[in-house]
Amino acid sequence: MIGYVKGKLLSAYEGTVLLENGGIGYEITCSASVYAEILAHNGGEVYTYTAVKEDGISLYGFISAEEKNMFLKLISVSGVGPKMGISVLSNMNLKDLALKIATSDVKGLSAVKGLGKKTAERIILELREKVGGSDVSESGSSSVAAKVAVSQDDEDAVIALMSLGFTRAECEKAISKAKEQGITELEKLLAFALKNIK
Repeated sequence: MIGYVKGKLLSAYEGTVLLENGGIGYEITCSASVYAEILAHNGGEVYTYTAVKEDGISLYGFISAEEKNMFLKLISVSGVGPKMGISVLSNMNLKDLALKIATSDVKGLSAVKGLGKKTAERIILELREKVGGSDVSESGSSSVAAKVAVSQDDEDAVIALMSLGFTRAECEKAISKAKEQGITELEKLLAFALKNIK
């Protein structure tokens, strides 16, 4: 499994780059963010996912470990393959995607070309459940968690933020700050927390 490639750009075409490292050229289908970054610097580093199928092996590239993690979550959903996962990440950044999942914004998700309403609904349902399951309960004993009264909206916001790779403690602290500012609506909670999370 190839998980990371750093190299010089040899060529680029329609979202796919060819990076040279140690005399080997790696052809990588990239998210929009890493594609732009590679082009701007004539090379660089890419976090990769190796997809093995009967007709060949493909590499998919991401700007960060967090983006790759979201991609892995997306392709775990029935009906979402690597190409669709890349398409979703290329059409919105991680914060927007997390916000759409947390607020059940089916319309916003299905605006991605090729992503239908039913698949968007599955992404929302399955990813919220996946992040909100054992991962949440295992880390729920943190000192910050104990201090924060969590409503359903708060919990939805925490789950959405955790899907980006933040810890539960970081998420609840950010939500707590938002509440201190008098923000109560889920979408506004998320927007504020994403700007202030550390």
